[in-house]
Amino acid sequence: MAFLSVNAAGNGRGHEVAGQGTLEAALAALPEGRPVTVLIHGYRFSPHDPASDPHRHILSLAPRRDCWKAISWPRHLHLDRPGADLGIGFGWAATGGLPAVAARAHEAGADLAAMMRVIRSIRPDLPLQLMAHSLGARVALSALRSAPEGAVRRIILIAGAEYRDAAADALAAPGAARTDVLNVTSGENAPFDLVFRLAVRPARLSDRPLSAGLADVARWTDLPIDRPETRTALRALGHRIRAPQTRVCHWSGYLRPGLFAVYRRLLDPAETHFGSQLRHALAEARIPDERAGPEAAHHVARA
Repeated sequence: MAFLSVNAAGNGRGHEVAGQGTLEAALAALPEGRPVTVLIHGYRFSPHDPASDPHRHILSLAPRRDCWKAISWPRHLHLDRPGADLGIGFGWAATGGLPAVAARAHEAGADLAAMMRVIRSIRPDLPLQLMAHSLGARVALSALRSAPEGAVRRIILIAGAEYRDAAADALAAPGAARTDVLNVTSGENAPFDLVFRLAVRPARLSDRPLSAGLADVARWTDLPIDRPETRTALRALGHRIRAPQTRVCHWSGYLRPGLFAVYRRLLDPAETHFGSQLRHALAEARIPDERAGPEAAHHVARA
């Protein structure tokens, strides 16, 4: 199956793709009910600048080799393999001052929603899945507000640069009626959360970034990858991820070894129960820390 590169139009009204016929042909080739997975980059990328083009970096099947963060998302999600479902790398202008780029993310979200409506009009049987990093989370959540009703099945947000109120509001929209969210967080990202909070003020001053979690929202799962109990939960499901190797990192949610196997499984439509299994395993792994006293908590911390 093809992997397409798409760019936000920047006017909130349309989309750009490598030919309307290319998108239609790719959609026509998908078996009934197969997902379309859209990958969304974050800050400091722009498809209009060769030096920061995401389609030559994380959204490329063959990314540039002169940057240690340039790993291929579509390849690690196995979207390049025979029989793979359709993948779309969504580029938008995310360079410039942080406040301006954060505002532009809403425009990119409107463009993404427009593209999703096109996909839905051509193939209403295909569920949509989104995976986004940093300010790409704001793009993805903004798109939910005007996405086709019930169109988005799954969203993976990695170190999301957005606020809890905005996320809760987006999940109340018709486009999110069937959406499950995995919110990947880490204490390594704390300095970047602080910069975001100082540069992009929330509507409600007491609001907090997505790193604070949204455990009280239905269909939302927080995955704090720096916590030992998370590694315990993932190990119970057959996944081993490496412990943090540094105190500060904005990219550990996709650079940490072992995580892409979790994302692949979560995005696999055949793994219908993995999301609920993950939530259950996370809850079970935290029980000793909360209920069984210092000795059990120490045991979990050593995991």
